[in-house]
Amino acid sequence: MRERFVLVQACLNGSRRREEHPALPLSPDEIALDASRAVTAGAAALHIHPRAADGSETLDPRVCDAAVRAVREACPNIPIGLTTGIWIEPDPKRRLALIASWATPPDFVSVNLCEPGTPELCDLMLRRRIRIEAGVWTVGDAQALAALGIADQCVRVLVETQPREPGAAVAEARAIDDELDKAEIRVPRLHHGEGLATWAVVEMALDRGHDIRIGLEDTLQLPDGSPARDNAELVEAAVAKVRRRLPGLHLS
Repeated sequence: MRERFVLVQACLNGSRRREEHPALPLSPDEIALDASRAVTAGAAALHIHPRAADGSETLDPRVCDAAVRAVREACPNIPIGLTTGIWIEPDPKRRLALIASWATPPDFVSVNLCEPGTPELCDLMLRRRIRIEAGVWTVGDAQALAALGIADQCVRVLVETQPREPGAAVAEARAIDDELDKAEIRVPRLHHGEGLATWAVVEMALDRGHDIRIGLEDTLQLPDGSPARDNAELVEAAVAKVRRRLPGLHLS
C-alpha cells in the first residue's frame, strides 16, 4: 500500500500585533526560537512575516534576510516561506524591487492571486528558483491561477478561505477545491481558515487528504476554544488531530 503523508505548516505571526498575544514572535531571534519549538511539535514547514524594528510587516531585504538566516540556522532542512502581501508594499513595482533584492531568499513564498502584479512576481520567483505557494482566496482566484498557466510549477496551492463563520468557510473551501479539480490542477493543496473557522477548515482538509496550516497568524484558540499558549501548542493540537482522524498517515 502506498504511504500517505500530510504536511503541517506553522504560520507564526502574520499581521497580528503583540498586544493580541504575548507569545507572538516579531524579531528574527524570537521567530527563530518560536520556529524551532513549532518544528519540535511537528511542523514540517514554516510561514513567517518578517517585522521591522517597530513591529510592522516589511519586505525590506535586510530584515527579511536576517529572519531567514536566523530561522534556517535554528531549523535546518525545514522549508521556510515568506509572505509577499501587497498590503505591506502597495506599489507592485516597489514590492517587486524589494523582493528581487533579497540576498538570502526563502525556500518558498506565498503569492496571492487576487493582488496586482501577480504575473510579474511569479515570473521573478520562477527565475530565481524560489518556489511559489499560490494563494487562492476565492473560486475566482482558482480560475485566475488556471489562466496564468503556472500551477504545475507551484509547490502547492494555499487554499485560504476568507469567511470567519465555520460553515461558510468550509463551503468556500469545498467550492475552491471543486474549481481546482475542474481546472485539473493537481499540485498539493494546503488549507487554512481564520479565527473561529480555523479548526473546521482543518478538519475538512484532513477529511479530503489535504495538507494543513496552523499558528497564531490564523487563530489564537485551541480546538476546544481555550486560549493557545503559543504556536507550539497549536501545532501539537493539529498533529494530534491528524493522528486521530487519519490513523496510519505519516507527517511529512
